[in-house]
Formats: sequence, structure tokens, C-alpha cells
Amino acid sequence: MGAITAVSTLTGESGAQSQDALLDKLVSKGVLTATEAKELRTEADHDFKKAYQSKSGMPDWVTALKFGGDFRGRYDGLYNGQIVDRNRWRYRLRFGVTANLMDDFEVGFRLTSTDATASGGLFDPISQNQTLENNGAKKGLAIDLAYGKWTPIHNSDWTVAITAGKMENPFVASDLVFDKDYTPEGAAVQLKYTLNDHHAFRLIGGGFVLDEISNSSRDPYMAGIQARFDSTWDAKQRLQSSIGVALLGMFHDEGLTNGAVPNVNIGNDRLTTPGTNPLQEGFNPIYVDASLTYNLPSFPGYAGKFPITLAADYLHNPAAQADKDGYSAGLTFGKSGKKKTWDVGYRYKELQANAWYEETVDSDWGAFYLTAPTTSGKTGAGYYAGTNLRGHQVRANYSPFDSFTFGITYYVVEAIHENPIRSGSTIGRLQVDALWRF
Repeated sequence: MGAITAVSTLTGESGAQSQDALLDKLVSKGVLTATEAKELRTEADHDFKKAYQSKSGMPDWVTALKFGGDFRGRYDGLYNGQIVDRNRWRYRLRFGVTANLMDDFEVGFRLTSTDATASGGLFDPISQNQTLENNGAKKGLAIDLAYGKWTPIHNSDWTVAITAGKMENPFVASDLVFDKDYTPEGAAVQLKYTLNDHHAFRLIGGGFVLDEISNSSRDPYMAGIQARFDSTWDAKQRLQSSIGVALLGMFHDEGLTNGAVPNVNIGNDRLTTPGTNPLQEGFNPIYVDASLTYNLPSFPGYAGKFPITLAADYLHNPAAQADKDGYSAGLTFGKSGKKKTWDVGYRYKELQANAWYEETVDSDWGAFYLTAPTTSGKTGAGYYAGTNLRGHQVRANYSPFDSFTFGITYYVVEAIHENPIRSGSTIGRLQVDALWRF
């Protein structure tokens, strides 16, 4: 009992890390049982939360607030040889708050920098970049995330989470399917079953609104389901694998005309109906992905275990009449993000015109069109991202600090079907990034 009193006194004078270290030491010496140490940690946490809520004015059902974000500066260059080289200096800023509530609830929102597109002044759904231009004109902010989440089951075997609102993409997929900046709007359910220390099964389902049409009950939306199996194949966690299969679908997609949603990308075949240009093909693809990672115990110039990852994915849209497939494969050495870590990688990607919806895929992956397709909603020659593309990507990143990563990415991409034919669509794109996390 005296030892417990001493610990209680010390916990008021030391930080959380010192408290935990002291409790662990007393447990190892046999002075405290593990149960007594757990009770003391709970009591200390409760007293801190009570005092913080009193000072901050937070309601007692808010158990924690987390603030975070990042700032990225970028040089973005486009080189084709037929047009004047384009050189842009850009930035991305994101800032968000997550509130953890009692009864396993979570609420979050995030603001982001963004540009208005040429389609009715709407914000770009697949890019958060702002270009430095217009004599220092003020830049826009937009809501990037706004969601509520409930995790009614979370134990050593099962986790079930339900999310509604504007959320991080719940599906595990490359930019063959979703641009990394795409935050869908709707609802999702994520289930995880841990078979043992080495294997886990996940099931993900989601339904997302694509547009609301005031004069029609046939609003376009997207739905999907994905099963995944993640494994670690040895006790030292050297060999890891992940494999997934997903069924995706779009419904009432005839409403996705060029003017109905932000017209950012091109590539899908569209009907030539004057003034509307609805999609010609349907979308209900099968998506398969797999990765294999081997972790070396160490590597020169790298802090910690050194991962080598081989990854590939494949997309097939049986609803399309032609140009219905997409695939990518790549090899990455290392993984940046923590102090004194880095990565280098190569990837080849092909995404045919009707394999998937043009407006959700990678906005950094594009080619030169001497003449924009007549049904694309674009005019004139220029660089256009979307589908109907194939090419190479090489990247390298280095993190000298936990909070900072420097990266270089170079793309060489061409249009599968050039417009016009043999017009020299290949473009080189260089991106140099400096990313600060906070």
C-alpha cells in the first residue's frame, strides 16, 4: 500500500512517459501487480482528462482532440517538345481535427487548399494543389473531410467500423482506380477479423453519391465491396503479403455529363449527343491487387528494417465494349516517412480508355493531345490526365527528420489512342516535393 501511495505522489510530479516507466519498473520488481499498475494508469489518465476538460471547456464526453496536417511545396514541370515547356510552383496545405468521443464515436474534419475547376467554378475533387500565380491573389480553402465514425466492436479478434460523410477512401486501391486525394461522400463499413498474430482478413463495403440531380430520381452513385487477406509469414516479420479483390460499380452514370460534375480528366468514350456528352460505357469492374514485402534486418544508410516491396494490380471492366483493362506493376526499395529512411521505386502503368471512370483516377498521370477529343468538354491542344494512358514512373524520397520528406518523381506517359494518330503524345513530367508534417 505504501508503494502505491508513493507512485500516486510521483505521478503528479512526472510526465506520462516517466509514470509509465516507473510503473513498469515496480511491476518488474514485484512491488506492484500488473492489475495494480493498470489501475494507477487509468486513475492518472482520468485525473488528467478531468483537469483538461475543466480548463478547456470541453464536454465530458470528448475524451481526446487531435490536431494535424501537412504542407507540401512542389515544382511541377511538363516537357513535350511540341509545346512550350510548362513550369509551375505549387503548394498543398491541409489541416484537420479529430475528436474521440465516449461510446466509441469519432468525428473529424479537414480543410485543404484547392483550385476551382473550369466547370462552373466547382472545386477539384482529385487535387489539392494551388499554383503560385495571379500577382499573389488570395487562395481558396475547401472542406476535404467531414465525417462521423462509430466503432462498436474492437477487440483482439474483431474490429467493425461504420463511417458516414465525406471520408478518407476506405478501399485499398492504387491510383489506377482512385487518385490519392479523392475523398468520397457517402457511407462505408470496414470489418477486420484477426485470425492469429500472423494473418488477418478484412471486408470493406461502401456506397458513395456522385451527384444529385434536381429534376430526376436517377442520381448517379458508386458502390463497391472488397475482401483482403494480410499475412506475416515468419516470427521475425521478414516476409509479408497482402492480396485483395474488389467489385466496383457505378449506377445511373448517364447523369455524369461533362457539365454535371467537375470536368478534370478525359479518356472515357462518350456519346456525341449535342450539349450533353453522357458516358457511352458502363462501369462495373473487377479489381485485384497483391503485394509481397521482404524486410532486411538492416541496410546501409537506412534506419531500421529495410523493406523491399513488389506490387501489382489489375482492373477489368466487362461492361465496356473495348479498351476495358488496366494494370500496373512496380518495385520499391525502402520506405520513407521516419527519420533517416528513404525509398526508390519504379512502376509501369496502363489504363485503357473505358476500364474505369475518368474523373476518379490519378490527376498527375497525363499526356499531350494535339486536339482534344470532341466529346471531352476540353478545347485545343494541351496536357490532359485521365484514362487512355500508359507509361513509366520513377520516384525517390528521403526523410532526414520525422517531420520532413524530400522527394522527386518523374513520369513518361503517352496516350494509347493519340488524337490525331501519330501526333507525338508522350510527355515527361517532373515533380520535386518538400513535405512538412505537423
